Amino acid sequence: MKKATQQKLLYLSVLFLSSCSLIIPPLDNGIPPIRNIEPAEVGSLIVKELGEIETLKRKPVVAVYPKAFLDNTGQRRSNSQYASFSTAITQSPDAYLIRALKHSNFFDVVERTGLDNLTKERQIIRTTRESFEEKQKLKPLLFAGLLMEGGVVGYETNIKSGGAGARYLGIGMSKQYRQDSVTISLRTVSVSTGKILLEVLVTKTVLSASISSDVFRFYANNTELVEIENGIVENESINIALQAAVETAVLQTIKEGYESGYWKPNE
Repeated sequence: MKKATQQKLLYLSVLFLSSCSLIIPPLDNGIPPIRNIEPAEVGSLIVKELGEIETLKRKPVVAVYPKAFLDNTGQRRSNSQYASFSTAITQSPDAYLIRALKHSNFFDVVERTGLDNLTKERQIIRTTRESFEEKQKLKPLLFAGLLMEGGVVGYETNIKSGGAGARYLGIGMSKQYRQDSVTISLRTVSVSTGKILLEVLVTKTVLSASISSDVFRFYANNTELVEIENGIVENESINIALQAAVETAVLQTIKEGYESGYWKPNE
């Protein structure tokens, strides 16, 4: 009779806990480490020096074509449990390059990724003006003197890993880390001659770390077990690491361009 009562109490406890799990929001519940839903953030330059670079009176005009800066690694997301077909790197790394060039305020960037859409829209404008006999002419497209090309040429996983831990009387704590790396190549090409003026290779590390603590003890003459686990894992975003690498490559391109005399201050 006593055993049946205990089973009923156990079933009621499970039912009560499952009901609470449906009532309490899983994200916005005030329970650490997830206290609330973070709002969307407007991206900014990670390499602050790029936004502070001295600009020229006549900015170089650059173009980035759709297939000029791609992921050339073919790397898939690492997973030890099942085959993952998701790519480890974004398939639009050229977006980071265009953004870095534009926000540096050093270059004038022309649209080439959506060139087909731009051409069609200009054709619509031209046709409409001719139909209504408007004399205003459409301005010519701005052409680029430089091409930016390259891509993500390397993504290495688990380059370095390790950790440390200790346990005393069933109470322990451990720390682990892993290091990956992403490598990009950026070329600056002269449109008039086809010569590669500058070439920059940048490697950025991607870090992952975890901290965990646990308690494993026997009580009541080693007949009752108490086990408690707690931990947190933090992984550096590969997209943020890629953005930082691209911005560093653009900054280094500007610096090497000054050193090579391709552009001069106040000109």
